[in-house]
Amino acid sequence: MRRLMFLLRPSWLILAVVVAGFAYGCFTMLAPWQLNKNANTEDRNARISASMEQDPVPVAELLDGDGPAIYDEWGRVVAQGSYLPDSDVLVRLRSVESQPAYEVLTPFALEGGRTVLVNRGYVRPVRGSEVPAIPAAPSGTVSLDARIRRSEGTMESKEPFTDSGYQQVYFIDAPQIAAVTGLDLEDVYLQLDADQPGGLGVIPLPQLDAGPYLSYGLQWLAFGIMAPLGLGYFVWTELRERRKTKTDAGVGDATEKSPLSTSDKLADRYGRLR
Repeated sequence: MRRLMFLLRPSWLILAVVVAGFAYGCFTMLAPWQLNKNANTEDRNARISASMEQDPVPVAELLDGDGPAIYDEWGRVVAQGSYLPDSDVLVRLRSVESQPAYEVLTPFALEGGRTVLVNRGYVRPVRGSEVPAIPAAPSGTVSLDARIRRSEGTMESKEPFTDSGYQQVYFIDAPQIAAVTGLDLEDVYLQLDADQPGGLGVIPLPQLDAGPYLSYGLQWLAFGIMAPLGLGYFVWTELRERRKTKTDAGVGDATEKSPLSTSDKLADRYGRLR
């Protein structure tokens, strides 16, 4: 145990705490964060893939309860009703195909009385970040093919505001937009497919690949394992150097004493022979 007393020095204690904290973070935060993102991405891709093979269902069927079940996300739906005039809401700071865009939300009154947000698509800003002219949604009863989506949620620091004659938001969040517009909106929204009444630039579906999240998660797990192993290697190296230094010191002492001892023995033997 005395050989390990050097580990109680402040430098070694600090290093051990840093390594333990890093490994703990890898196993409890960083790796689960990436692995959860991978699981969510795979789940989303599975839903989109499944929806490709399913027939659209009336959106009212999914709204009969407390909103769509989690497995209905990205499901194809048909909506019958009419757009509410002069009620467009713009979503700021969007990127579509790696270029800035505004997404245009318009409330849609379903047959039967419910009102749901419809993401009509995107428009590109002009002269930097100015809002362009936005075509009005058609009047009268229309039928829409779309995909049902869940509200995105909000952040306290990103509040809605009015600019360029439009109410503008940072997130597609039906409860927030309902509070701003005074409309009773369902807590979902519809993302239009291509070639739909009132449609603008079509927002493409996410690419159906899992991304790098799995490899990132495995890398953080590997880092969490390697950090303690690295600390163990440094401890072993220190012990080896200390053992080597001690051995070298012992050999040096023996070398210094050896010539004197040998000559004394020879002198003694010579004296006896005489």
